[in-house]
Amino acid sequence: MQTAALNQQPEMKVSDRVQIVTMLYDGAINFIRKAKEKQEVGDTIGKTHFIRKTSAIVKELANSLNMEGGEIAVNLRNLYDFVLESLIKAEINSNMDALNDAEKVMEILRGSWKEMQEANQV
Repeated sequence: MQTAALNQQPEMKVSDRVQIVTMLYDGAINFIRKAKEKQEVGDTIGKTHFIRKTSAIVKELANSLNMEGGEIAVNLRNLYDFVLESLIKAEINSNMDALNDAEKVMEILRGSWKEMQEANQV
């Protein structure tokens, strides 16, 4: 599931690339929700585990950006940085608001990619 490899595989269809990114967003959102559940029951180890899994996905998404892509790539990088900072706050301070913020951003981004995925399947 390495999105960084996407740039090295020009024969991969756009719809396949979009589907992979959408799946990564799904995974990140799922892990954030699991981290929130663990935090609610006081399971610090479980919370940390799922926050780190989410961070790994977000870092992979950030690393796969083509920064020559202009303003969109810069904006995505900034959003990924915000999510990573929120995850750090959530891990260190058990900050549920930070987890909610990270989840909201990832859901919005996922929605945009889902729209692209649906548009490319036509």
